[in-house]
Amino acid sequence: MTVQAIAQTAHNPIIFADVPDMAMIRVGNTYYMSSTTMHMSPGLPIMKSKDLVNWQLVSYAYDTLATVDALTLTNGKSTYGRGSWASSFRYHKGTYYVTTFAQTTGKTYIYTTKDIEKGLWKVATFKPSYHDHTLFFDDDGRNYLIYGAGKLKIVELNAEVTGVKEGTTEQVLIENASTPSGTGGGLPAEGSQLFKVNGKYYLFNISWPRGGMRTVLIHRADKITGPWEGRVALQDLGVAQGGLIDTPNGKWYAYLFRDFGGVGRIPYLVPVKWEDGWPVLGENGKVPETLDLPANKSLIPGIVASDDFTRKKGEAALPLVWQWNHNPDNALWSVSDRKGFLRLKTGRLDTSFVLARNTLTQRTIGPESAGSTALDISNMKEGDFAGMGLLQKNYGLVGVRVEKGSKSIVMVSANTGRPIEIEQIPLAQTTVYFKAECNFRNRADIAHFYYSLDGKAWAKIGEPLKMPYTIPHFMGYRFGLFNYATQTTGGFADFDYFRIEDTISQKK
Repeated sequence: MTVQAIAQTAHNPIIFADVPDMAMIRVGNTYYMSSTTMHMSPGLPIMKSKDLVNWQLVSYAYDTLATVDALTLTNGKSTYGRGSWASSFRYHKGTYYVTTFAQTTGKTYIYTTKDIEKGLWKVATFKPSYHDHTLFFDDDGRNYLIYGAGKLKIVELNAEVTGVKEGTTEQVLIENASTPSGTGGGLPAEGSQLFKVNGKYYLFNISWPRGGMRTVLIHRADKITGPWEGRVALQDLGVAQGGLIDTPNGKWYAYLFRDFGGVGRIPYLVPVKWEDGWPVLGENGKVPETLDLPANKSLIPGIVASDDFTRKKGEAALPLVWQWNHNPDNALWSVSDRKGFLRLKTGRLDTSFVLARNTLTQRTIGPESAGSTALDISNMKEGDFAGMGLLQKNYGLVGVRVEKGSKSIVMVSANTGRPIEIEQIPLAQTTVYFKAECNFRNRADIAHFYYSLDGKAWAKIGEPLKMPYTIPHFMGYRFGLFNYATQTTGGFADFDYFRIEDTISQKK
């Protein structure tokens, strides 16, 4: 392959960042994708692409999922690893539907809009929380949810798609959908996504046989009620969970994700051929490194972006790349109190980075990325702690703490699973600069923290942070800007900018 040909070729992963549980549709020549962001607010991100490779955020289905202690980080509660999970995405008779479910609330959510990029989303909620469901509009005008793990069930929805149809009950669709990959423990078949192609039904699931890897399963039927015939569709690199998408010129792909350590679960595309009425995934059963699609561009600014916090009239207070860790307290942040700055104010006392409210986050990206910020600390109060962190259960951060009237730069590492102060340096000025560099290349999963007194010369601080992907948080590491009080409220910290780059200085 020539250099020029490679330059015009897409490569896997399609997005080297945490975009798990994708659901995808094509409307004309435009693709839309939803994903999982669980405890983040706003949530249920919607992305858009013209080529299946290069994506940009265009919307969120909700601003906040609900107002309960776990979502507002109140009374010591949190919803890390929960919140809203895998979504289903459909376009039906001029309306976009994106649905999800949440253990946190015990409910199923159906969001609808006519204008996916600029419109408001309406929501219908009902109990129970249908696990990993797929919404499906059949040709005969009936609507269904298929859901569950291992034992997959089906329930019919009402004509308005706002709840279960009265007088109907759930039915078992497939007694044990894990059977094709073996049923000896592990993760049972879940992540249902249903498609109808040439009159046949194709149900995609993911399983994880004990001692094996994430596996794509497909069941096929002539009627939605079955009987269903299943087979293993892909078992390579642990790339799994997703479904089918076709291009306007008749090519087919499967969109799937792969666990990739600290950066999170990253999207892959796998070519699909049809043989004997079955979708056959991959090239000789393997996930290809390159694809006959346009080349990947940077994830900056479509998925992550720098921000100088300057807003023109009519612009949103926060661009779509930002999400709060849990529901924010909107009275305690501003990009207008001081022009060109993000102000994070304190309004309650907190004990830790992971339980503090109003931490503003963006994804880290691979194979490497760096985030940096400048912080004005002149209005912090006794006991306040503000700076930049890498958010996951085993987090790391660098910030300024006010203690006994004096300020110091502190690096905290939760490498051991518990936060430990690694280094402290006295600070005698009101502006300070912080940077975190992340190396996800070949799953190195190492970050280094830096500070600067002039924004030019950087000094390393603390210890390298190992970045494991932990199930309690169930999310890739994120850059986070934070400020919380431990003794007295009413202080604030002003962030001048956040800059993200896809290169780092520290390669080890």
